[in-house]
Amino acid sequence: MLFLSLISVVIVSVRGLGSSCSAPVTRGAAAPEDPYWLETIPHRGKSAFNDDPAYEVFRNVKDFGAVGDGVTDDTSAINAAMSAGARCGEGTCGSSTLTPAIVYFPSGKYLVSSAINTYYYTQLIGDAKRPPTLLASPNFSGFAVIDADPYIPGGAGAQWFINQDSFFRSVRNIVIDLRQMPAAAPAIGLHWQVSQATSLMNVVVEMSTANGTQHQGLFMENGSGGFMGDIVFNGGKSGITVGNQQFTVRNLTVNDAVVGEVTDWYVGWTYQGVTINNCQIGFNLTTGGTTSATQTVGSEAIIDAVVTDTPVFISNSVASNGTLAGSLVLNNIVLENVPVAVGVLNGDVVLPGGTTHIESWGQGNVYTGESGDAVFTQGYINAANKPWNVVDGNGRIFGKTHPQYADYAASQIVSIKAEGAKGDGKTDDTEAIQKVLREYAGCKLIFFDAGTYYVTDTILIPAGAQIVGEAWSVIIGGGDRFQDQNHPHVMVKVGEAYTEGVLEITDIIFSTVGPAPGAIVIEWNVHEPWDQQGGAGMWDSHIRLGGAIGTDLQVSQCPISTINPSCQAAFLGLHLTPGSSAYLEGTWVWTADHDLDDPLSQQTNVFTGRGILSESLGPVWMIGTAEHSALYQYNLVNAQNHWIGFAQTETPYYQPVPTAPAPYSSNRAYNDPVFSDDIIKAWALYVQKSWDIVVFGAGFYSFFQNYTQDCLATYTCQNQIFNVDSDSTVQVYSLSTVGTTYQLSVKQQGVINQSDNADGFQQTATAWFRW
Repeated sequence: MLFLSLISVVIVSVRGLGSSCSAPVTRGAAAPEDPYWLETIPHRGKSAFNDDPAYEVFRNVKDFGAVGDGVTDDTSAINAAMSAGARCGEGTCGSSTLTPAIVYFPSGKYLVSSAINTYYYTQLIGDAKRPPTLLASPNFSGFAVIDADPYIPGGAGAQWFINQDSFFRSVRNIVIDLRQMPAAAPAIGLHWQVSQATSLMNVVVEMSTANGTQHQGLFMENGSGGFMGDIVFNGGKSGITVGNQQFTVRNLTVNDAVVGEVTDWYVGWTYQGVTINNCQIGFNLTTGGTTSATQTVGSEAIIDAVVTDTPVFISNSVASNGTLAGSLVLNNIVLENVPVAVGVLNGDVVLPGGTTHIESWGQGNVYTGESGDAVFTQGYINAANKPWNVVDGNGRIFGKTHPQYADYAASQIVSIKAEGAKGDGKTDDTEAIQKVLREYAGCKLIFFDAGTYYVTDTILIPAGAQIVGEAWSVIIGGGDRFQDQNHPHVMVKVGEAYTEGVLEITDIIFSTVGPAPGAIVIEWNVHEPWDQQGGAGMWDSHIRLGGAIGTDLQVSQCPISTINPSCQAAFLGLHLTPGSSAYLEGTWVWTADHDLDDPLSQQTNVFTGRGILSESLGPVWMIGTAEHSALYQYNLVNAQNHWIGFAQTETPYYQPVPTAPAPYSSNRAYNDPVFSDDIIKAWALYVQKSWDIVVFGAGFYSFFQNYTQDCLATYTCQNQIFNVDSDSTVQVYSLSTVGTTYQLSVKQQGVINQSDNADGFQQTATAWFRW
């Protein structure tokens, strides 16, 4: 084991390799008084397949009449900027990729008297240098200041969108101020009922601290997320009130609220980096559900928290006495004047607090090695052995905010369209893109104006490159190079093999035009610089395969109950090679189970071979999801030093028709799992000869057998879903599964049986260790 920790690879440092510019970017050049560059650059972006030539992706609210003086009512102007161009919303459109938009707020105070109803595929972005404020008026009426899924008046609870399919949303650099409203008013900053490919970042909500305040920072009653990070809630009845299948939250701060987080239900959430100051209760959890009809909080995993001057850190509504009553994992918790660390609503103290440090504590069933015997625990559990290079200088899990380059000047930005790329989804942009990357990587911020950029061969993104999309610009690969699954071909190569350098990708979607059975969508080779943790990464960038216009992989070509070879979308989504490192935050690797551009959102039969293959020695941080690939969603092979936040997967809905690995064949060169008569469906996570792997929250779901759900009642949708071989060291916390008989296997032999772990709709094992 020791020598494995000392394995090294030769990594060549290249910063802007091949670039012809003479002034590499080392820091931003904007003056303090300059506007944020996103506000001032020309906006050439278009929606490639929208028939309206006048449709604009970028819209500045001031161009629609907003004033931003804190006095003028800007509600109508903001909503006009939001809705312009026959966008997808108002309960008449479930989803669409045709009408993406950035609604941009320059610095200022924008008085609003009713909700800003957000449409599908929208980024609300404020000035990153001087974040603007949305100021709720004293007479504000509406459900929330920002409403991601509005209720339809008189609709008997109907909403604009299906909560599980409310994708592609982001709010950034915004302050929401509710303090002009009466403290007794049921004010909400954000109604954030969303699903995957969504994010909040650099958001602050200001609320009343008066006695009896009813203000809430964020309210979420349903959905299937997701990621949010770098968010602050000051005052209020609650910082966040949530119910959603799963989320990862990084860097949450709640000050002076009655309750920091209120939860009625969810499968599992991971909190990474929490600060709570001067609240009455930190986390108020509804617990005790054992069936889908009585779903409450399934699993809660909190790591790296500091709680100060708060009487109770965790309050459960129901005591646990050997049954789950909610699984809970605490790791590296610092309490300062917190009398009760974990308690029950009736006053029972489960874990005393004080001014102390909780290294590791858990509630629920704990497993070790190949023993399937559950040990119910309500006390110390083995602390996460965090790999040395995934923690920061304070021993906390490292995190890095989505880069926004606030100090860059407009002169430091180069537009891919201004340099000749078309982005129309039809023209071959391969050489145009490569030319820009060759000339400007490491020298300028490369801006992919909104559009769909068609490529027919490998695009190399050199180390040193910093790439920014606009409302999820799309790079889409197709053509002859990607046709042979026996000889797969890389679509986007991120760095040459064993190279080192800063490389950042934000707000890009990677896709294919079908059929593309031989496409490796992203091969990630670059390694972060030795002195810049998280220097090589992707934020709010996704691999979306099929289910959208331009892919030729929609319901008309790929209806369910058909196995069409032309509906093979890719060989492999993302490959982290041995010499690489990667910081992946908010990364969704999705093979479409339904058509985003079909008015009825009909299901599809689109096939991808593999989700994420990691052979990296690390460090690797993964916060995201992978869904619906035929062989596996995650496969770790000879990997090391991985931190995986809440990993959520779904087995393909069509399986076992065909059974895995069909319609693909196994490929030893890519270390594919072996499938047998007993293993006929895709793995969620498969670990082979890998070391120092920490999974801190996971939801592995198998909902269907060939689009039917009778198997859910008997937990037989899948026999096994998560496998670890006998040579790997893995630590797993808060493992939830749905529809599968065995929650975890060793050497493809079931170990943890779901029957011990009823926890609402899902089944949850609190921890499993292999040292």
